[in-house]
Order: sequence, then structure tokens, then C-alpha cells
Amino acid sequence: MTPDTVIALMRQALEIAMLVAGPALLASLGMGLLVSIFQAATQINEMTLTFIPKLVLMFIVLVITGPWALQLLVDYVVRLLGSIPTLVG
Repeated sequence: MTPDTVIALMRQALEIAMLVAGPALLASLGMGLLVSIFQAATQINEMTLTFIPKLVLMFIVLVITGPWALQLLVDYVVRLLGSIPTLVG
């Protein structure tokens, strides 16, 4: 296995990780921004006000994007395991 092969495998793994984590992180970022604007406008500084909406939104996003993310991960693992003979030999 050459260093170029290792770099390519790591690049693919990082791309998959970003694709899988991206929707949840962007949704959480957006909800955090909306809640902080609401808190600044109303001057309500309740910690559960920031936690509960993010938790609910993360659940919804994971339910919606879960099958896609799981299929993406399964495809990557199948490709990776299928390429083992070419990587070793």
C-alpha cells in the first residue's frame, strides 16, 4: 500500500464523514442562531430554551437523513472491503 493510496482512503473517509454529519450540524447551527436571536430580543436566558429545540430538530433531521446517511456509509464500507485484495497485493 503506497502513501498515495492511504491519502486517497483517508480523503474519502473524511468526505463521507462530512457528508453524514453536515445536515445535522447545519440544522443545529441554524436553530442555535434562531434561538439566540429570540433570546436577545426577549432577554430570556433560559438554558432549556436552547437545548430542547436543538434536540427536537436533531431528532427530526436524523429521521429524515438517516436512511441516506446509512446507505452512504454502507456503500463506502462495501467499496472499502471490496478493494482490500487490490490494496494488499
